[in-house]
Amino acid sequence: MERGAKEKTVAELHEKMGKAVIGIVTRMNGLDVATATELRKQLREGAVEYRVIKNTLARRAAQGTPLAPLADDFKGPVALAISVADPVTPAKILTRFIKGLPPDRAERLSIQAGVLDGRRLDAAGVASLSAMPGLPELRGKIVSLLAAPAVAVARLLAAPAGQLARVVQLGSARETKNG
Repeated sequence: MERGAKEKTVAELHEKMGKAVIGIVTRMNGLDVATATELRKQLREGAVEYRVIKNTLARRAAQGTPLAPLADDFKGPVALAISVADPVTPAKILTRFIKGLPPDRAERLSIQAGVLDGRRLDAAGVASLSAMPGLPELRGKIVSLLAAPAVAVARLLAAPAGQLARVVQLGSARETKNG
């Protein structure tokens, strides 16, 4: 790679790392193309960027960004997952994907470390993060909490009408039976 191309790559990565909410480094040892393609597809659907980058360029790009604590983790065959929106989604997708791999392929892909809000997480920390509800789930919970009082009021107001309808129905059933 030419020096100009390297500088452009570092500048581009630095900008993305500067905006990142979370970054997760994965170790990839001999991962086959089909598996890597499927992982990229799932991450892309979750609005997560996943890149294999040269370690020296990644270390330079990380300087002065929230992902700076990951600089020492850029060793060997690694890739970086970056999200600028939801910190839980990348952890969820990576953890679920690795668990779903057959044992012979699962050992070729692992989570090495992550950074959330400028703090370094080990692999166990990323796994705990993946157990948390994601942004869409939290939004759903908030909407249901906001809607709960309205639903309760609607049920309360509908209850007398429902009771009246049951009484009328019971009365007409008795008339039909006796008549």
